[in-house]
Amino acid sequence: MKQYILAMDAGTTSERAILFDRAGQLCAMAQEALHLDYPHDGWVEQDAAEIWDVQLRVCRRVLAEHGIRPEQIAAIGITNQRETTVVWDKATGEPVAPAIVWQCRRTAAQADELRRRGLTETLRDKTGLVIDAYFSATKLRWILDTVPGARRRAENGELLFGTVDCWLIWKLTGGRRHVTDASNAARTMLYNIRTLDWDADILRELDIPACMLPEVVPSSGIVGETEAALFGCALPIGGIAGDQQAALFGQACWQPGEAKNTYGTGCFLLMNTGTAPVRSGNGLLTTIAWNIGGTVEYALEGSVFVAGAAIQWLRDDVGLLEHAADSEALARAVPDAGGVYLVPAFTGLGAPYWDAYARGVLVGLTRATGRAHIVRAALESMAHQTADVLDAMQRDAGLALQSLKADGGASANDLLMELQADLIGVPVERPACVETTALGAACLAGLASGFWESRADIRRTREAGRVFHPQLDAARREAQRAGWRRAVSRALGWAKPE
Repeated sequence: MKQYILAMDAGTTSERAILFDRAGQLCAMAQEALHLDYPHDGWVEQDAAEIWDVQLRVCRRVLAEHGIRPEQIAAIGITNQRETTVVWDKATGEPVAPAIVWQCRRTAAQADELRRRGLTETLRDKTGLVIDAYFSATKLRWILDTVPGARRRAENGELLFGTVDCWLIWKLTGGRRHVTDASNAARTMLYNIRTLDWDADILRELDIPACMLPEVVPSSGIVGETEAALFGCALPIGGIAGDQQAALFGQACWQPGEAKNTYGTGCFLLMNTGTAPVRSGNGLLTTIAWNIGGTVEYALEGSVFVAGAAIQWLRDDVGLLEHAADSEALARAVPDAGGVYLVPAFTGLGAPYWDAYARGVLVGLTRATGRAHIVRAALESMAHQTADVLDAMQRDAGLALQSLKADGGASANDLLMELQADLIGVPVERPACVETTALGAACLAGLASGFWESRADIRRTREAGRVFHPQLDAARREAQRAGWRRAVSRALGWAKPE
C-alpha cells in the first residue's frame, strides 16, 4: 500500500489536513474555516472545542474523499498557530474559557506592568522574547486572574495549559499525552531557551502554577498514538512545530543565514542562526527553530501581526473586494498606489516596533484615490512590513541576504512577490509547493517514522518554483520606504491612554 504523512495544519482562520507522499508531493487536502470572535477592542478569541472538532473533521474527510485507509498513514505531523492559549479541565477535557488568540491585545497593560517591574532584560535573556501581549504568558495569567475559580483549580492540579498543538495532541491521545515541542514552548515567554526548561523564576513572577504546563518533547520523534476510535486504528504522532518554524524547516532553511517569509494572516520572517542563539539589538526575537535528535537549532524572527488579514478586512468589512484573489488584478489596474499608504496596525505593530498601542492608518488620500490604489496599498503594506523586519535582521546577523524564500497563501500573488523583491532589493524565491508549513510538519514526522531517512532524502524531493527579481532602482525604492516610515510614525502610540 502506498503510504502518506498526514499533516495537521491548525491555523488561525482555518484548519487543514494535507497528505504528502514519499516524493514530497501534496496529494490531497481538506480545509474548513474557523470562526474568530472580537468581543472588545483589541480582543481576539476562538472556541477551542471548535478548533478540535474542525481539525478532526478535515482529517477524516481528506481520508474518506480520497479513499485512503488509516493503515496507509505512516505518521502525523502537527503545525499550529503559535501563542494562542488554551486552558482546560484535566478531568473533563472542557475548556474553561475561550482560547485567547495570538493577535489578542487584552493583556497589553499586564505586559506594561512587567516592564515597569524591570523584567525586560531578564525575560529577554531567558526567553529570547520581548515583553508583549503577543505571547502566551500574559494570556494564561489573565485566564487565571479573571475566570472564577481558575487559579484555585490550577493550583490544585485540575487545569492544564497548552498552545494549540498541545491541545490537539491531548485530544488525539484521549488525554494520555500532555506535551508540546520546544518551538512552541519558546513562544510562551515562560520557557528558558538556554537551559531548555520551564523557568521557575518566571513562573514565580507571573504566579503561574508549574503543574499546568506540558512536557516539552523533541520536534521530531514519536510522542504518542491517536485513539484507535478516531480514525479506525492508532496512528503515531511524530512531528510538532509552530507554524513559522515548520515553514522554515519545510523551506529547507537548514543552514545558518538562510531565511524565509510566510505570507498568511500575519507575516513572519525567520532566519536560521544555527546551534547558538543570537541576541537581537533591533527589536527581533530569538527563538528555537526545532529540537531534532537532541540538537537544538535557533532562529531570529520578526513577526508582522496583520498581512493577509488586511486583504480580508478590505473584502469582509470594507467591501472593496468580492474575493481575496481579486486583489492582484485590481492592484495591477494602477501603476502605483498614488502616494497612498495603509498601515494595518489593527492589533498593534510587531517587529521591529513592538507597539501594542499602534492602530491602523490610511494616509495620502486625494480626490483621485480609487479602490485600486487602496488595494495596492494593502499589498504594499505586506512588503513594507517585511522589509522593515529584514532590515533589522540583517543588522543583527551582520550579513546581507542573497535571497528570500517565500511561502504561505498570499505568496501565490505574483504582484506581491514583485513588490517584495523591489522593496528589499534581492530575489524572492517561491517554491513549487507553497504549503511549506504543512510540509515542514510532515517532514519532521517523516524523519521520526523513517518515512524519510535523512534531510538529504527530503531535499531531493524539493521542486524548484519561480524567482522574482527586483526591478526598482535604488532611488525609487528609498523614496517608497521613506513614505512608508512617515506613515508608520502616524500609527505609533495612537491608542495609548493619555
